[in-house]
Amino acid sequence: MTRKDPSLNSLLSRPLNDVLFTVLDVETTGLEAYLEHWICEIALLKFRGAKDLDSYSSLVNPERPIPGDAVRVHGITDEMVKDAPPFKSIAGDFLAFIEGTVLIAHNADFDLAFLAKHLRKAELPIPNNPVVDTLILARTHFRFPDNSLEAIAYCLGIDTQGAHRAFKDAVITREIFRYFTAEFRVGTLAELMNLQGVHVQLPGIDETTPLIMAEEAIRTGEKLFLKYVSSSGEETERVVTPIQVDVRRGTPYLIAFCHLRNEERAFRIDRILLIKKGDGSLSRNS
Repeated sequence: MTRKDPSLNSLLSRPLNDVLFTVLDVETTGLEAYLEHWICEIALLKFRGAKDLDSYSSLVNPERPIPGDAVRVHGITDEMVKDAPPFKSIAGDFLAFIEGTVLIAHNADFDLAFLAKHLRKAELPIPNNPVVDTLILARTHFRFPDNSLEAIAYCLGIDTQGAHRAFKDAVITREIFRYFTAEFRVGTLAELMNLQGVHVQLPGIDETTPLIMAEEAIRTGEKLFLKYVSSSGEETERVVTPIQVDVRRGTPYLIAFCHLRNEERAFRIDRILLIKKGDGSLSRNS
């Protein structure tokens, strides 16, 4: 399935006030998209120039308990999301809303990683919308004491009451974006992207497929077939029962009982060449 997302080249020459933007923000059950953490709220704000055009906000049922440390950050509880839609049921609305727009987020890699993970799970396409990251712009061109969304807003006199909920954070991000672009005095999207310097996009379709399959197998108790390459380059085929996904020095591992070795083993996710769950289709980790 192919979507007609805006290419960066087609938008670069447009005056900034003619570009359609969507600010996005998500709240989640944890901080790592490649672990058992999922979206529990999403907000979108669409605008062009100084005119706000549309908005969308929804709690999202993560289909698992929300840990207490996450609740303490955003205040979203299991009770609040129990009747909310799962992301897969609103994914089509999300894709339709952002079509033809340039995305804006603060620390965009965080939000985009979660969105890409949910879109893959829903077997929907990953859009290629251009992305503006206000965190990158803040770090590169300003000297705030702290580059968190709330801290920048405080420095700029932007109201932060209700921060850490998706819609309010999207409003704050929009206001920070408008302040930045006024300070830069940029005329076109090309000028703004040059100031950003870094190309940001939703992660590609194959980047975390083994993680998604591992997480599902952990929930269901299913076994997985792996083709795995060791650090020495040796390829083996084995059946494992996943236990958990762990991160060691920034690298994700699948902890599983290996039926070939008859013991618990740790498998680096980026060394899983092929993965098969039950009789399902085979996926390649590129």
